[in-house]
Amino acid sequence: MSPPLLKPKLHPCRWLLPFIGHMGICTSSGIIRDFAGPYFVSEDNMAFGRPTKYWMLDVARVYASGSNAWDTAVQDASEEYKNRMHNLCCDNCHSHVAMALNLMRYENKTSWNMINLCLLSLVHGKHVSCAGFLKTWLPFLMLLGIILTVALTINLQ
Repeated sequence: MSPPLLKPKLHPCRWLLPFIGHMGICTSSGIIRDFAGPYFVSEDNMAFGRPTKYWMLDVARVYASGSNAWDTAVQDASEEYKNRMHNLCCDNCHSHVAMALNLMRYENKTSWNMINLCLLSLVHGKHVSCAGFLKTWLPFLMLLGIILTVALTINLQ
């Protein structure tokens, strides 16, 4: 089984930018690791709740040496991020996942970063269910509807 990247529900960023949210990475046995806050990487208890979206990765695309390169990279990235301060814009959960992918040389690349992970998870990610889709997009669409209604009301007066 290939480990997925995961995006949980109810992250505050999802209201404004639903394609960003929070991100974690699984070990080969399915244990979720996510940089959940300053000096803390959670294990199988994602910050902001259960995932609503995932991107299934392929262990065969790992170019690092060793039979358990995936798990070693996830563990090493997690240990590093247990010593880091969380910074919403520069060093966050996406950076933690990017470090793991860089350490394992996923797709033979060491240029993974929070920007390309965000965009690729938007393109390749799948919602866990219809409810997952609604939890991801409904708050954003409601907020957008309110903003458009107010803007149109002001402009039409």
